[in-house]
Amino acid sequence: MPADMNDYFKKKKPSSNQSSNSDNGNNQSFNNPLNNMGGKGASWIFILIAIAFGLFILKPFTIINSGEVGIKVTTGKFQETPLDPGLHFFIPVFEKIIPVNTRVRMITYSNENKQILSDGYSRYEGGLRRNPAIRVMDSRGLGVDIDLAVQYHLRPESAPKTIATWGTAWEDKIINTKVREIVRDVIGKYAAENLPQKRTEIAKEIQERVRKKVEAIPGKPVVLDSVELRNIELPPKIKTKIEELQAEKQNVMIAEQQKERAKREAERKAEIARGEAEKRRIEAQGQADQIRIEADAQAKANKIIADSLTEKLLQMQQIQTQNKFNEALKVNKDAQIFLTPGGAVPNIWVDAKGKEQKTISAQ
Repeated sequence: MPADMNDYFKKKKPSSNQSSNSDNGNNQSFNNPLNNMGGKGASWIFILIAIAFGLFILKPFTIINSGEVGIKVTTGKFQETPLDPGLHFFIPVFEKIIPVNTRVRMITYSNENKQILSDGYSRYEGGLRRNPAIRVMDSRGLGVDIDLAVQYHLRPESAPKTIATWGTAWEDKIINTKVREIVRDVIGKYAAENLPQKRTEIAKEIQERVRKKVEAIPGKPVVLDSVELRNIELPPKIKTKIEELQAEKQNVMIAEQQKERAKREAERKAEIARGEAEKRRIEAQGQADQIRIEADAQAKANKIIADSLTEKLLQMQQIQTQNKFNEALKVNKDAQIFLTPGGAVPNIWVDAKGKEQKTISAQ
């Protein structure tokens, strides 16, 4: 291409006899669009176009999003300092930048098929992995499926070293293998039928041992957030046996409750009977006390009376009684009067006419 584009287009001017439109007969000459531009300006335009095309093809930049760090690789060597979120440039062919997710990731070990929900940001929210439940053997060699969920995240400051050491499959090498190994060791100490009762103890031991194992890795590349024991799937025979034992325990519990209820009812009736007996005893004691009190009162009264009966009082009583007989004799002269031994009252008065006896007592 000539250095001066104006000279080139001047040589290429069309002939004056050439017509662009045969219908209207108007002759039009070709106008150079770069006539008004200098040669250097046109050259810069082509250079800018070439640069833009090269940027589009080679793309010597990348954007690191929040929750990620960038690892710059220069001629195959990983730089130790991670790149923070933002826009970063690199030299194509010689350099490249690898985005690494440092958000919380999860590995689930389950036989349940659940639909994975997506919010349209799968590139940014990656890190959910599903594996089959961990099949382990109990202390007697019976197969048990363990359902787990493990949450963890990559330590940002050591991400370049982690990827350089463990590679992009660091999850399988650091998390997956250690979790399976520890679950086999822990479950292997128990019999299958005892696993449901020891669930809390087993979950705590698994989490502590996995955390200790991960933190023991040089450089501590991964932070373990949690290990959740979600389910223990027992063999069908063991499950049936446990259900039968649970039903038997339930029946025993019901029988114990009925026994306790009957015992309380018997105690209630016995208490009522004791109350009735105590009531009757108190009533009888009250009556006896009343009789005793009345007898004591009567005895005291008799004693007082006996003490008050002096010789002169008896003589006065006899005189008074004799006066009553004398008055009676005035009415009935045929009456007969008998004195009791000792001459004390009462005396016997017999009516001779009517043959009736009357006793007169003088107190």
